[in-house]
Amino acid sequence: MQHRPALSNMAAALPGRCGFFLEKKKRFCKMIVSRGRRFCGEHATMEEGSSRRIVCPLDPKHTVSEDKLDKHLKKCNSREKPRPVYYVENINSGPADGDDTLQQVSLSEQSRTQLESLLDKLKTAATGLQCDEEDRVLSHPALQEELNNPKNGDSAHKHLKQQVDGKHHGVGVEFERLQVDIQHLDLSKVPLLTQKKLPLVGVGKHLCGAATDLALRCLLETPGLRQETGPPRKRLKTSEPAGPESAVPAALPGPGPDPDPRLHPGPVQGLAVALCCHHRCEWRHYVGQKFFLQRGLGAEEFSAFCRMSSWATCGLRPTTQDPPPRDPTSQRGDEEEHEPAEETDAVNGFLSAAEREQVGRLCKRLIDGGRIHFLQTRGFDSRLSRYVNSRVTPENVLLTAVPSSSSSSC
Repeated sequence: MQHRPALSNMAAALPGRCGFFLEKKKRFCKMIVSRGRRFCGEHATMEEGSSRRIVCPLDPKHTVSEDKLDKHLKKCNSREKPRPVYYVENINSGPADGDDTLQQVSLSEQSRTQLESLLDKLKTAATGLQCDEEDRVLSHPALQEELNNPKNGDSAHKHLKQQVDGKHHGVGVEFERLQVDIQHLDLSKVPLLTQKKLPLVGVGKHLCGAATDLALRCLLETPGLRQETGPPRKRLKTSEPAGPESAVPAALPGPGPDPDPRLHPGPVQGLAVALCCHHRCEWRHYVGQKFFLQRGLGAEEFSAFCRMSSWATCGLRPTTQDPPPRDPTSQRGDEEEHEPAEETDAVNGFLSAAEREQVGRLCKRLIDGGRIHFLQTRGFDSRLSRYVNSRVTPENVLLTAVPSSSSSSC
């Protein structure tokens, strides 16, 4: 049964807006109408002599005039678009290995004994892990003018303190935006890189969960990337002079991993990734699987530690209290690009709020330790730094790496 159009005793629709009255919302449709029309496209059937509207076969969320279906299908935003040459399905995904059948661990369903066992495994695995986060809050003169601009409010200041990226323009600067999921990006097929033989530097602000691992795989495991982009350029001189073979990683002594002598940084000259949302990591894509397995841990423990990592940013509030209303896109009331950590798994009475936060941070450090291990085996020196005060964002840890020129301590 169709709704009746606007009744005479109701307020008139706004000028230039649809005249169809929505009974459930008790108001007129707010869609803009074409010149000379009374109703919008969705309610065009109310026009005298208009054709019947049907659900779009490409997307049931909208409708289309039946007599214009063929024309609509050619320009519908939901149509399958030609994929770019650098799109390769799941090229940066890790091997499935039955991961699809892995059940997400719900900590609230674990017994106290199981939780204590998980904590024992966590503490054992993290013992001697030399991946401490250091404070490195840096600033660039280019930021000062904007930071001192009175027109920028608190929200703008918060984001300015976390980035110094330019406007991607200037003399000799080429910029190309690739609209593709990192999971399917083959860098060796990007025309700008293959034609220019350019070196690469990876920069990511808050690469949520598994996106960090996909990005690392994209930069360092893309087949043919080294051949397509040519040999790595020489690094800038540091306080320690580099030998002629500094591009090839040396064996790492002590607890560090032994890098594969066949692997070298290739065209990647460095990376800086702001980490976040470890609770959204996935074992399949995780680059530190070998690191976990060497410590007697597997997919199940990884899943549990991912869930527990959320305690690092939500553990300050006792679990006996009801969570306050909050924006679903925020953390601790801050507007961030990433999702908030889930709190439904916090276990009442098992640990104090401070202990949960400490455990959550330990989980994050262990997960990131696997990423550092991965980078070392690919010939990089890597470290974790707190790049901004935690009051700006609780997710304030930066993963950086440069081609190795000396042994690493982590």
